This record gives sequence, C-alpha cells and structure tokens, in this order.
Amino acid sequence: MMASREAQHEKNWAAGSSVIGAVCLTTLKIVVGLATGSLGILAEAAHSGLDLIAAVLTLAAVRISSRPADRSHHYGHGKVENLSALAEAVLLVITCLWIIRGAAHRFTTGAVEIEVTFWSFAVMIVSIVVDVSRSRVLRRAAEKYHSQALEADALHFSTDIWSSAVVILGLVSVMIGDRAPRLAWLRYADASAALVVALIVIGVTWKLGIRTVQALLDAAPHGLEEKITAAAEAVPGIHNAHNVRMRYSGSQLFVDVHVLVDGGQSLRQAHDLTEEVERSIQVLMPNADVTVHPEPDEAT
Repeated sequence: MMASREAQHEKNWAAGSSVIGAVCLTTLKIVVGLATGSLGILAEAAHSGLDLIAAVLTLAAVRISSRPADRSHHYGHGKVENLSALAEAVLLVITCLWIIRGAAHRFTTGAVEIEVTFWSFAVMIVSIVVDVSRSRVLRRAAEKYHSQALEADALHFSTDIWSSAVVILGLVSVMIGDRAPRLAWLRYADASAALVVALIVIGVTWKLGIRTVQALLDAAPHGLEEKITAAAEAVPGIHNAHNVRMRYSGSQLFVDVHVLVDGGQSLRQAHDLTEEVERSIQVLMPNADVTVHPEPDEAT
C-alpha cells in the first residue's frame, strides 16, 4: 500500500509539474509573439496552450485512474489514462490545423510583419530548456509505472523541443532577410518554420493515435506472451502453459494464463502451485494482476 501511494505521488508530481510548465510557457509565448508579430512564436503559443489543456487532462486522468476497482468498474479506472491520451491526440490535430491555416494565409497574402528581437530568441530558448526538463521527468515516471497518459505527455513535449528549434531557425532566417535585400525571400522562413512544426505534430499525433486505439481495443503487448509462457513453464510442476491473455488498463497489466498440472494432487497443492506461477510472472512484470487457471493434465 505504501509503495502504491508513493507511485501515485510521483505520477501526480510529474503531471502537476507539466501543468505548471505549460502555464508559464503559454503566457510567455503569447506576450512575445504578439509583441514581435512572429507567426512561428504564436503557433508555438497555441501549441503550448493546447499542451496546457493536455497536461491538465493528464493530471486528472492520472488521479482518476488510481481509484480502486468498484462494483461498476471491476478492472479499475485505468482506461481513463487511455482516453486522456486519445483526447491529447485530438488536441494535437487542432494545433496542426491552426498552424497550417496561419502559414497558408501569410504565403497567399504576402503579409509578413515580424520584429525579431532578443526576446524572440529568449522565449524559444527558455521553452526548449523547460520542455527538456519536463519531458525527462514524464518519461521516467511513464517507464517506471507503465503509464500511457504520462508517456503521451512525454512524447508530446519531446516534439516541442524540435518544433521550438525550428522556430528559432525561422527567426534567424527572417533576420538575415531583413539585412540582405537579395535574400528577402527568407522573410517567409517564419511561416515555413510554422509548417514544419505542423508536420512534426502530425507525425507524433499519428503514432500516439495508433498506440491509444490499440490500448482501448485491448491489443496484447508485443512479445510479452512468449516471456510469460516461459516463466510459467519454468515453475516445477507446470506441464504446459497456454491460452495466455493480456490487457492493459491504463498502467495496470492484467494477465490470464491456463496451466496443466498433475490432476492427482490436492486442491491445496494445486492452489499453491498457481500462486508460485503468479509470483514468477510478477517477477517479469511487477504489479501485474495475474490470474492462473489450473487444469488437470490427462497424460499424468
């Protein structure tokens, strides 16, 4: 129970720190973007705004998913994390549409009025530093506790690092275009950078959407069935392990496995054997909820 509370505290802290970071970055990017007229920075501000919504959803999902199973939810509330990841994918699509629309407007109208200042670069550098920090925190917590919601957030903020770098490149190009008349076409680099941001986000959204749908459809973790079968059959007294079924509910893994045992042994002996199988699987997948179904081996 203590370990469970510690895990929940760490997950809440990771998600909560992400919310705080998103609030600070969104506010900073809006102020600098409006002051300089940079579409790239405003696109990043919109992205960070949706990051904030996604971070709040993740925090709520992590808290709700920790609730124990009840009479209406026999497998707990872990699927809330998967739904949160799906909602984040939708928000990412909205971000892409907004960025593409703004960039297309600048390309078609030729309206490019950007003031590149020290603050233009400062806000993006701060953004990269913050995103590196929070993506690492989220990734560690996601890997440690197998949380898809935190993993989705970590993946999301990792792409923010690259998109911020692209915006910086766009601002540098605009600055060069202002100083070199022959390279005036570089003033459109800011809008081009915004489109690159959109393409990055689309790629992440596709991967995130596939993973989320697979989790909601109870797709079995790749390569885990063979490991679980081997762990069960390694237990003395187990003649065969078969009909292995697995599903994730948020960060909680549920495993069902059927095993053949000596049909002549007592019920107590068979029960003790199934518990040993459970322990061997939990060594492989800690905290997994394992159910073992013993069947008499007709050959014995």
